[in-house]
Amino acid sequence: MNIYSSSSNRSHAGSSFKLVAALLLLVLCTVTMVPSAWSQEGTEGGSASSAGMQAAAGVSTLLYLPLKLAFAIGGGVVGGLAYAFSGGNEQAAKSIWTTSLYGTYILTPDHLQGNRPIRFLGVAESNDAPASASAPEPIR
Repeated sequence: MNIYSSSSNRSHAGSSFKLVAALLLLVLCTVTMVPSAWSQEGTEGGSASSAGMQAAAGVSTLLYLPLKLAFAIGGGVVGGLAYAFSGGNEQAAKSIWTTSLYGTYILTPDHLQGNRPIRFLGVAESNDAPASASAPEPIR
């Protein structure tokens, strides 16, 4: 009688369960992202290529999002440590947080077609820019 056989079977069953769960999650995410493409059939861009771009964007997001989330979480932790170890220097923490927390999280067909940039690293919002640097309003 082998005493190790039952624990071996449990670990194999656990890994196959994780694989099935991951595949079901992948299918669920894909199915929830694609219906918006299917519903555009009567509108502009509601073609098979549009549905294909939506599906490609969904699959790309499934690959890209975990990397971006890991980077953002790591940046949040490192920014907090920078704040603590710099004696409460908020600017040091904000520079790390801005770079890691801002940016693109979900890829769309516009990103894949090159119409919008994919920003893995965040860029500060222009709210901090002086008012004179903004574009002038048109004369009426």
